[in-house]
Amino acid sequence: MTKQKTPMVLLSGLLCDQRIWQPVADQLTDVAECHIFSFAGFDSIEAMASHVLENSPGKFALAGHSMGGRVALEVYKQAPHRITHLALLNTGVHPKRDSEVPGRRKLLDLADAKGMHDVCEAWLPPMMGPEGLQDDALMADLTNMVTSHTPAQFNGEIQALLNRPEAESVLASVVVNTLLLSSEHDAWSPISQHREMQALVPQSILVAIDGAGHMSTVEAPQAVADAMRQWLKQ
Repeated sequence: MTKQKTPMVLLSGLLCDQRIWQPVADQLTDVAECHIFSFAGFDSIEAMASHVLENSPGKFALAGHSMGGRVALEVYKQAPHRITHLALLNTGVHPKRDSEVPGRRKLLDLADAKGMHDVCEAWLPPMMGPEGLQDDALMADLTNMVTSHTPAQFNGEIQALLNRPEAESVLASVVVNTLLLSSEHDAWSPISQHREMQALVPQSILVAIDGAGHMSTVEAPQAVADAMRQWLKQ
């Protein structure tokens, strides 16, 4: 008898699409039926979450990367009875910080003045670990992904992040098996931040990926897939 695969929904982050999750999904085809969502054209976390719920199977394992982690928590808030497992990768639950706003607005101004290629050159390299940064093919793929977005789509996602809903209490309410994952060189969403998140979820496990930066799912897809495979078994 063929073992039934777990329905799994994978949520992409800022300026990302299915390319950010595909290398991991490809490693999990034997255990999961993956559905990848991205959010170009949306301007609120709540609307992103509603879209996911409207277009996903009844019950499913849920994983979000970066901004997608915040969307995942909003999905859980809106329909906790539909989530069987929760994974939050390279993300956070803290509210908007005053120090966050100028940097995001600077990138929006750059998008309007120069276009998305200049945004990519400023935004993407600091997101990468040293090995990923030296991988020319990977950097070309990620550049194509980022520059496939328009300035208007970028603005919408930034507005969603700047007006994001409160998330700490949602994380504290989670009762399903939870994976928290970050990477050695992720300066934006460091391992220490995920350790603080773990204190809110007693049933969670924390995995640290060596060598990778913020884009763990494409920098170290095998290591991320291995962690998610163990998570799905719980």
